[in-house]
Amino acid sequence: MARGLPDGSGRTFHRQAWQGAMARNELHRDTTLGIVGAGIMGRGIAQIAAEAGMQVRLADADPKTIEVAKQACAGMIRRKAEKGQISAEAAEAAIARIHGTDAGPQAGYAAFAHCDLVVEAVAERMDIKQQVLAGLEQSVRDDCIIATNTSSLSVTGFAAAARLPGRVAGFHFFNPVPLMKVVEVIGGVLTDAPVLDRLTQVARRMGHHPVRASDTPGFVVNHAGRGYLTEALRIVSEGIASFADVDLVMTEAAGFRLGPFELLDLTGLDVSVPVLESIYHQYYEEPRYRPSVLAATRRAGGLLGRKTGRGFYLYADGKAQKPAEPPVPDIRPNGLRVWVSGRDAEAQAAVAAIGTAAGATLEQGPRPSAAALAVVTPWGEDAGTAALAENLDPRQVVAIDPSGLGRRRTLMGSPATDPAVRAAAHALFAADGAAVTLIHDSPGFIAQRIHAAIVNVGADMAQQRVAVPQDIDRAVELGLGYPRGPLRLGDEIGPGRILRILEAMSDFYGDPRYRPSPWLKRRARLGLPLHHPD
Repeated sequence: MARGLPDGSGRTFHRQAWQGAMARNELHRDTTLGIVGAGIMGRGIAQIAAEAGMQVRLADADPKTIEVAKQACAGMIRRKAEKGQISAEAAEAAIARIHGTDAGPQAGYAAFAHCDLVVEAVAERMDIKQQVLAGLEQSVRDDCIIATNTSSLSVTGFAAAARLPGRVAGFHFFNPVPLMKVVEVIGGVLTDAPVLDRLTQVARRMGHHPVRASDTPGFVVNHAGRGYLTEALRIVSEGIASFADVDLVMTEAAGFRLGPFELLDLTGLDVSVPVLESIYHQYYEEPRYRPSVLAATRRAGGLLGRKTGRGFYLYADGKAQKPAEPPVPDIRPNGLRVWVSGRDAEAQAAVAAIGTAAGATLEQGPRPSAAALAVVTPWGEDAGTAALAENLDPRQVVAIDPSGLGRRRTLMGSPATDPAVRAAAHALFAADGAAVTLIHDSPGFIAQRIHAAIVNVGADMAQQRVAVPQDIDRAVELGLGYPRGPLRLGDEIGPGRILRILEAMSDFYGDPRYRPSPWLKRRARLGLPLHHPD
């Protein structure tokens, strides 16, 4: 027997009837899309929908905002025509498909009576969104899909107030909508599967990549971004490196477009800190997502980033004033005696080649002489631990990160390392023109531990079935601009190495934030890639 759903008027809307109604909603070329909220997100969705051939009905509590949004869309579409991306005729046709509704919420909702899909893009408050939902359900057809563009609220919680919760889903775009080519299609506990199929079709028609996600805090993109920022903040808060050093390593050695602190300044701590804290609390204080007092203190002081002229960096004329790096020591590496650890044969060969090219004299054998600079290449360990593991004199040991030996190299000594040894290593590894970042002793350097945090969060998302591995990677690459998605990154570095880094940090700190995800542990131990399904 079909399960009945109350519709608020004493009638019962049966699931069989609902499924039949959905089957008739095929979202053809004449699809009509309604948008509630004509702010930045609403106007961006309106633009790409109109360009895709959809009729758009745009509503807002403020009639002036609707007109501003229409003008903004027209300007962006005509600019594309001027660049030759679309024809002038196509541009004018798209502009003509965007219609403002009459002023006032009720009049606006009535204008959506013939819509196939309505997206709400109003303020990020559940009470406001559910007021919109109630108004829409009084006006739209029973087969009209209602979607929320929420970035942080529960889709299930939003749908719970609906007369027909099965037709309600999340449809989360990113700003700026025309440029950010990913959209999260989120199914709540009450959402019917055909709704997600329809939204996936609409996303593709708009030229965006749809990512199917479960209704969990942060969905895919905001959830996956926890590793990059929180681990960078942890590194600086421990005094291991400055925020400028972390940014330089992550951009020049690891290949990210923006360092984590550049990103925080760009987004603004008034935006980033509440998101960091919200996801941490929504996951009931999960240690992997623990935020840092470092960012909260700056936010409290009004040092929000670019928008205030000062955040982690000071800004002049919109440009970050970055500190100068320490000069390379005036030491000639020619003839310097160097011994390189053989624990990692690949790293040993690469470091030895750098030393030979600089004119150093390489020592062979299982142990260095007392006069040699001893170079270790650990994964996950700090310099002191690596020195003790090989029974080396820590006074002559410097560690270099084997994960980044290109244009920027990261060196660290232990508290026992002789300053003269540290200076000699700096000169040696900068001799070919590469930049060198010197940090204090840390398990995992900078890049290794941030990479491991990113991969571990991504692996746990796969474990929780937040999304399939391929969608996790694609969403992160498109939504966050990472050079590789977390699981692809883990496969490139090697799941076994990522596991080794996390286990080393977990042993050193005793902090559950570094406990490896079951998804990662199983695949690393079996020699399988992180994309391998269960």
